[in-house]
Amino acid sequence: MRIEMVLDVPCVWSYFAFARFQRAAARFRERGGELETVFLPFQLRPDATVEGEPKVAVLRRAFGDATEDAIAGITAKAADEGLTFRHAGAVMSSTFEAHRLIAVASEQGRGAAMVERLFRAHHTDELNVADPAVLRRLAAEAGVEWSDAKAGETRAALERVRASGIRGVPVFYVDGRRLGGAQSEEDLLAAFEAARSTVG
Repeated sequence: MRIEMVLDVPCVWSYFAFARFQRAAARFRERGGELETVFLPFQLRPDATVEGEPKVAVLRRAFGDATEDAIAGITAKAADEGLTFRHAGAVMSSTFEAHRLIAVASEQGRGAAMVERLFRAHHTDELNVADPAVLRRLAAEAGVEWSDAKAGETRAALERVRASGIRGVPVFYVDGRRLGGAQSEEDLLAAFEAARSTVG
């Protein structure tokens, strides 16, 4: 069964969806299911720079006087998912190189490990996921051999995703069937089982 997940690293809902997907996938495999996972790139802010800007400043533009409440709410929701979110030192920067690295990692069978480490780097460790030195370190931590490859493939994948009409993430495709939004763990597991029964 082929699962495609469209995501962006700074997207909190993508991180929630990934965490739920990992749990659902583990349960599905325990039941004898087989999954092939493909991660597809999306950029929430395609004009972001490598240096980026403080995440809090970006949030203030979006939420204004409600920024602190918004941060508190999302931090609490992250805790419910078993995740730790920090915002004060985080940077919103370009995610192109992060997506390229996910493509490199996927070719080495380490895609999920790389995605998890990038999410944690941004949302918990407050690291700049556009910084080449940071990315090299994260790749090593995820067991990924560094490569400068996949830039062209990543640009092409970004264009295909845009051309498909996707305007926000996360999005899942379960054997081609689209599931939008941050699906629950149970909903994902049910979708896997439904797809398996259809194939069977």
